Amino acid sequence: MGTPRRGSDEAARGTLAAVTTPADWDARAQIFGAEPGHGLTDPSVRAAWRELLTPLLPSPPARVLALGCGTGSLAVLLAGSGHDVHGVDFAPAMVERARGKAAAAGVAARFRVGDASAPAVPPGSVDVVLCRHVLWTLPDPAAAVERWVGLLAPGGRMVLVEGRWATGGGLHAADVVDLVRTCREEAQAVHLTDPALWGRTVEDERFLVLSRR
Repeated sequence: MGTPRRGSDEAARGTLAAVTTPADWDARAQIFGAEPGHGLTDPSVRAAWRELLTPLLPSPPARVLALGCGTGSLAVLLAGSGHDVHGVDFAPAMVERARGKAAAAGVAARFRVGDASAPAVPPGSVDVVLCRHVLWTLPDPAAAVERWVGLLAPGGRMVLVEGRWATGGGLHAADVVDLVRTCREEAQAVHLTDPALWGRTVEDERFLVLSRR
């Protein structure tokens, strides 16, 4: 994927600065889901993400492209709600774990290794582009957003979950809104302050940017 690091609770504490390549993330795939907000293993955290995302998406089965999907927690969650989900990640071990999660959950989400910033997906072929804690790591976020917008079918939606971490890394909500509005008519930020989403209280800036048109 070519990203310098992922946004995560660990990254916010500054512990992942040296994790830079697919091989690095392959080595961490087994423990990546340990953070409640990533693995969604806690039923209350999983329910909080479902309640957050369900009203923002089209009625199922929408075609959802999950970029930088990691071990597939959100992708599997949405597939379980009836959506047609395709996940892309640059780390093969992450993709294998995502496939295992989908199989265990009995859902038909598909996953493959690829570049989340420029996925090999036909233009205008998806209803939703979903990306969590990836945009801030990209060398050219504006170019990535422009490419992602081109993947959306008419009326498609973009859902970007990002943050400005305690270490100073990341993006502010206003910055992401501005990036999206260079390509689309509308974007709005929703701040994610509910501890139920993360399994704990958070003090840094966490948010979702939604664009419906």
